[in-house]
Amino acid sequence: MEDKIQAELLDHIRLLHLEHEAEIKFFEINIASKSLNEKRDLGVCWHPVVVKDQGFSIGDYAYLLVERTKDIDKVHQFKAGNVVSVGIWKMGSKKDTIKGVIDYIHKNKMKIILYSKDLPEWISDGGIGVDLLIDERTFREMEFSTKQVMNADPKSRLAHLRNVLMGYKEAQSNINTIFHPGQLQGLNQAQINAIQKVNCSSDVTVIHGPPGTGKTTTLVHAIKYLLDQNRLLKILVCAPSNTATDLLTTRLSRHHLHVTRIGNLSRIDEDLMNHTLDGQISNHPDHKQIKKVRIEAAQARREAQKHHRTMDQFKRAERNMMKQEAKILGNWAKELEDKLVNQILDSSQIICCTLMGSTSSYIQDRFFDYVFIDESGQALEGAIWIAIRKAHHVVLSGDPLQLPPTVKSIEAAQQGLGISLLEKYMSRSSISELLNIQYRMNTMIMGFSNAYFYNNQLIAAPQVAHRTLAFFGDEPLVFIDTAGCGFEEESLDGTSSRFNSGEYFILREHIYQLIESFGDHPIPSVSIISPYKEQIEYIRNELIKDELLSKVMPIKVSTIDGFQGQEGDIIYISLVRSNPMCDIGFLNDYRRMNVAITRAKLKLVVIGDSATLGQDVFYSQFIDYCQELGVYHSAWEWMVKL
Repeated sequence: MEDKIQAELLDHIRLLHLEHEAEIKFFEINIASKSLNEKRDLGVCWHPVVVKDQGFSIGDYAYLLVERTKDIDKVHQFKAGNVVSVGIWKMGSKKDTIKGVIDYIHKNKMKIILYSKDLPEWISDGGIGVDLLIDERTFREMEFSTKQVMNADPKSRLAHLRNVLMGYKEAQSNINTIFHPGQLQGLNQAQINAIQKVNCSSDVTVIHGPPGTGKTTTLVHAIKYLLDQNRLLKILVCAPSNTATDLLTTRLSRHHLHVTRIGNLSRIDEDLMNHTLDGQISNHPDHKQIKKVRIEAAQARREAQKHHRTMDQFKRAERNMMKQEAKILGNWAKELEDKLVNQILDSSQIICCTLMGSTSSYIQDRFFDYVFIDESGQALEGAIWIAIRKAHHVVLSGDPLQLPPTVKSIEAAQQGLGISLLEKYMSRSSISELLNIQYRMNTMIMGFSNAYFYNNQLIAAPQVAHRTLAFFGDEPLVFIDTAGCGFEEESLDGTSSRFNSGEYFILREHIYQLIESFGDHPIPSVSIISPYKEQIEYIRNELIKDELLSKVMPIKVSTIDGFQGQEGDIIYISLVRSNPMCDIGFLNDYRRMNVAITRAKLKLVVIGDSATLGQDVFYSQFIDYCQELGVYHSAWEWMVKL
């Protein structure tokens, strides 16, 4: 068994190296080698930016709050947690630079925590820009954690959890554990069963949450139930992304639990900020003293740096005294802050962070009774091991039939890097709790996904099963076939992404009809999603130019990947692919389509070319499903205005 464990984890490390190499190569070719204007167009550079605020964050690191003054509201690739470079662009090249990590982004503002205790002197010189960098630390942490798991003491708790998750031991539970289902009001039986399994588990529980089944709700109630039974429990809650982690923090805080969010933030919300470690420190009476000492330390460091090398011995002695004073003040501020941080974390029942955030120095020596990992099917195995090292019990939640972890290396993907630990465990063990009642979709919208992916185990809750739009007909699902219309896909030079202007025309005409049917009544939310970034860019640009659509209602436009975990009243899907070779590209990842067709609450409109898509078994079955329901339409019905 030990040899097999070693071999499997060593192979995972090998695949991580392949992925890292692919990341580096991608960055060098597609980002590092580009000019300033090209980087701006790609959304990997903000330039110019102005400094709106500066100061010191927890840990005595300097921060900058910058705002871009060009390309306002333009789509970009920055997100909380990204590593960036801040520097001055002169004569087309970057001069002085300093690295940092994005704390949060809100519209055109970005807060960056610098990898420095001092602000650079050139920060007020102008011409400053922010560039996206490759994140080396994530790969280092995944490799380090995987090695720790691999070499764990055979008698340790970590080794036991590893052996269960890798299929060499059965998950254990204590059926005699007292359970009070009456405390779980408003939940369905499947959700209650899942919480009971968490309560009785001795090591690992898996909650399989298909779309709309309320897995986040189940997790939150499971955590609350555990704490109601034992207020002294310490629980760590993680997710792969900042957005998912923020959502968990918000939902848990509504139950009046003491939650502390550590790490980067993906959005600014006053209620959420009050639960962050930064926010709790800032609101503490002792913070003013810490801030005062830190400012004095920074001033002493700046004074010490002013003196030139040619100074006499008296000036040199004065500089050394200032350096010593800065060091003493800095150490004092750190001691005060460390004490305050420990006080806050000791009193917290729940700590929320991303998987990478669990490497934070603030919790590096802390272990938890339970570690809950949401959206675990979207995380690389190495990232999951990072958090599991801190666990006594593990709860994995997710759906291996939705989007898998993102993998750039084709070679690594072909060899299994994109198979999550959740998917591996569920293939090795029959022990998982399926949440089988979904609260999002009409039965017709749910039907195809339910049959193809979930063996018809899902049930639409009564309140949504037959829910439709009050106006605009009673078809919750529509497939519009563009076959024969001449709407072939297009691609820009030098890109592999595709767009289809004809599909957008049909989509737009359909939305016009939608608006007309509602008259003066409020229109439900409308979202447009597509597998291809180029189509998203094309649609966004067209919407800006459309006076009617840009004024009547806000329309959210996103890739399928970007819309994971979200929902909307009316969802349009533009599939794009239309070509004589019947090549569907990465549409053959059916899990991506499972995500797409399960986002709509009231109406789902799918636009595609049956001549291209119909050669694939999955899409052929979907088109047949629409025809059987009588919701198949030809795009010619909307061609009169072309």
